[in-house]
Amino acid sequence: MSLTLSHTTIDARDPYAQARWWCEMAEFSPQEGVRPGSDECYVITEHGYTVLFILVPDAKTVKNRVHFCMRPKDRSQDEEVARALSLGASLVTDFRESGGWVVMADPEGNEFCILTASRHTDAPTES
Repeated sequence: MSLTLSHTTIDARDPYAQARWWCEMAEFSPQEGVRPGSDECYVITEHGYTVLFILVPDAKTVKNRVHFCMRPKDRSQDEEVARALSLGASLVTDFRESGGWVVMADPEGNEFCILTASRHTDAPTES
């Protein structure tokens, strides 16, 4: 018997707010039933993958062990970083000077990266 990856779950103090924020940030689509006050809010990526934001009582306190790496498709990395900041993200670490990625945090502090718009063979890779 084999396993199939069903979805990724992200703990949230406010699942609805997190789902809405990620729908705006990454153009995810909310699944039916995403409502204020919901304990679970599912969203779907453009490739059909599901992300679940689930209610937990505690706030994030340490660095994520898993995070999203987002690659711009219609805008530059700088434009996406500016857009993320305008939506309420915060800057964690910026590696753009060396041709790398930008580590950001969503409104609840979950880290994610904005990569360069395209892969360059001379650019550092995230580790």
